[in-house]
Amino acid sequence: MEFIKSNFKLDAKGLACPMPIVKTKKAMKELENGHVIEVQATDKGSKADIKAWAESTNNQYLGTIENGEVLYHYIRKSSDENAIEKRFETTTSNEELSQKLNSKEKMTVLDVREEAEYAFNHIPNAKSIPLGDLEERLSELDKDHEIYIICRTGNRSDFAAQLLAKNGFKKVFNVVPGMSQWSGETVSIG
Repeated sequence: MEFIKSNFKLDAKGLACPMPIVKTKKAMKELENGHVIEVQATDKGSKADIKAWAESTNNQYLGTIENGEVLYHYIRKSSDENAIEKRFETTTSNEELSQKLNSKEKMTVLDVREEAEYAFNHIPNAKSIPLGDLEERLSELDKDHEIYIICRTGNRSDFAAQLLAKNGFKKVFNVVPGMSQWSGETVSIG
């Protein structure tokens, strides 16, 4: 099924974060400047991930079409051959976050994974705002608090940290490697 003409189709169906981005990065290296890639994914989080990644690499995110369970993402490769992915500079480790949580200091843990990921396994009292909703919900966060942003692997949280910093948040930390290797206390709906 073809919704929009593209120069290359990438099948990332069935893959979870960060794999749709990893495969997209690799495919983009082979694509000519100005060409459009269609990334087919089933990970709902890929909608926000692909958009944020494209913006952080100066590629043009064109949009996403949802058809049943499949998301069709469209990205145009920038003509800037020297485009390098921006990474958020201020990171902290899982261990450092665990120590901060035990210190009872005033802080916010912001979980930017999708709602289902959060529901089944999250840090107690972490605030859930999926990356795709973050820009519209910035007012829910206190700019005076230290904000520790976590996702599954550190990729989505990196994009979220960049977004917060761009919007005037000064005390922002990207937690790496994130929930995929979190050994501290967690809670779930189950």
